Formats: sequence, structure tokens, C-alpha cells
Amino acid sequence: MQFTSCVLSRRRFAAAVLAPVVLPNTARAEAANWGFAPDTQGIDAARLEAILGDGARTAGLRTLVVARNGKLVGERHYAVAGAGAIQQVNSATKGVVSMLVGIALAQGRLRSLEATVGELLAEAVAKAPDAPANNVTLRQILTGTSGLTYDWSKSYFEMLRASDPVGYVLALPMGGGGWNYNDAAVSLLTPILQSAWRMPLAEIARRELFAPLAIGHFAWRQDARRSQLAYAGLQLGTRDLLKLAQLVVDEGRWQGTQVVPAAWIAESTRRHAGDAWPLPPIANSGYGYLWFTGTLHGHAVAWAWGYGGQFALAVPALRLSIATAATDPPPHQLQAQTHGIMRLAARVVEATA
Repeated sequence: MQFTSCVLSRRRFAAAVLAPVVLPNTARAEAANWGFAPDTQGIDAARLEAILGDGARTAGLRTLVVARNGKLVGERHYAVAGAGAIQQVNSATKGVVSMLVGIALAQGRLRSLEATVGELLAEAVAKAPDAPANNVTLRQILTGTSGLTYDWSKSYFEMLRASDPVGYVLALPMGGGGWNYNDAAVSLLTPILQSAWRMPLAEIARRELFAPLAIGHFAWRQDARRSQLAYAGLQLGTRDLLKLAQLVVDEGRWQGTQVVPAAWIAESTRRHAGDAWPLPPIANSGYGYLWFTGTLHGHAVAWAWGYGGQFALAVPALRLSIATAATDPPPHQLQAQTHGIMRLAARVVEATA
């Protein structure tokens, strides 16, 4: 079954569809894999309750979920959102794709981060042998340093409408150096991973990541070639989004099982490119391998970041993970909403002993 998604204020995915996937025994799997703590695990209980209450007055926030020591300690749903609802995580999708790259490297399906687009997508680049993207490495894609020209306000919608999404990216010229948030470059990870596994991206994620995490229900937008987007479009329940942050906290383990290589978690959540978008009160914002990095109240943090304030925030030193779901605001409200949601999450970090 496939169904057309609702229209979003920022991203008009008129041609894209969502492909829902449901694993069996969803409710039983969920109950077995997120334990509820009998207390707040060292987070100040009164302050946590106040934070959850203030979420109702935080613009755009739909869900806030908090875990410490691998146990749920706080959860609040606002507006019409519920515990079982899947919601758009927007560009937090990239956090999932980063983990899949790490798994592919560990399994030997990808040679190295120095492999180029020309090597990884030989059939596609044969049609564009002089494309600037051909010399871009996997590492450059992951760190936002491909150098390809990209302006989301124009290129995002053009790329979605393109009959040949890979060809569209191969036609892009080189721009400036340094860090540039680049959905076009990241989009190449879909055919790269699908070539490595010889299966659709959604099936790779289901088998290698979601099934081990007991994520039983998700949906994922597709491009014109009916391939899932690597840069956005995933829908998850907020508890399941929280599991991504928990994987970072637990060095790639879930309930004692190694799901993502620990070395990859460490590398992907370490700063590789600087001067990423500021997100107060986080300081020293940088970029790892599709994960943002920084410091918050003196602690190193890493987060997957989706448009509007969809966050999977990990604070490994405190064994703390936080996830949020939010509405999709018009661009003129974006900064205020995103910063407001992160300020609320930062209060949880501050309240944690």
C-alpha cells in the first residue's frame, strides 16, 4: 500500500509518496524494548515535570520524550500527537542513513570513506564522465564538504521533481569550499547503499537497524524513481526516534546487542567540520558524519536535526537521551520555533545530576 503525504508548509512533496512498513507484534516489541523507570534516574523530578508542562507553551512542539540510563523517565504529547503516532522527522533521517553507512563499512559492503562517487556509482557516472560530483568522496558527503552548489530553497524542489535524481546531482557545478548543508550530495547515499546491499533503502534500514531496535512502524518518502530519500522523508514514532539518540549514548548498543559499530558511533558524532548552524544554548556547533555536534552545559552532545525542531539529542556523559517531534513551520517562524524547542531540551540536561 502507498499513500500520498499531507502537504507541508516548507516542503511540497507533490510527487513523492510514503511507503509504510509494519513489522509483526509491534506493541509487544515496543513494550519489551523501552523500560519505564520507577523514578527519574537522577533528573530533578520537580524540574522535569515543570519542563514537560512548559512544553505545552513551546511553539510547534508536539512530543517530548526523555530517557536516562536506557529507561524512559518522562514523556508528554501535545496537540493531537499520541504515543503510537509516527511523525515526520525531516532531516533527522540523515542520522539513520549515517548509521547505515557505518554498518555497510563494517560489513565490507563499502570499501572506505575515501571511495568516490565515480567508483561507487560507476554505471550512473558513465553517462556524465566529467561531472564534478564524480570526484567527491563518501567522507565529503557525510561531512557536508562536497563543494557541490546547493540552495535548498531552489534545488530541494527541483531535485524532488527530477525524473533522474542522480543525474540531477551529477549536473550540479562546484561551489565554494567549507561546510555546506547539502541535501543533493546526501541524496547520492540512497543509490550508494542500495548498490551495496542490492535492496531498497527502506529494507536495508528495516533489516539492519529498525528490526534490532524493535522499530515496528515507519514510513518513508520516495523520489521519482520510487527510491527512499536519504536526506529527509522518514516518519517515526518519537520513542523510536529516541532510540537513535540512545544508540549514541550506548556506543551503538541496544539492550546489550551491538547494532552499530562503536567506532562508527564515536567517529560520526565527533566534529569533522566546523561552523555549522548555531543552535543556542548549544555552543561550538560542528558537524560529524550527518550528525551535529557541540557542547551543552559543559557536556559534549550530538544530535540528529530535522526541520522545525525534530531532534534526537544524545548526552553520553550523562547517559541521557532526548527526542522531540514538532510541526513544520513556515520559514519566517523556523528559527524561533527551533531554538525554543532546543532551549526546552537544554533545561532537561541542566536538571540532570
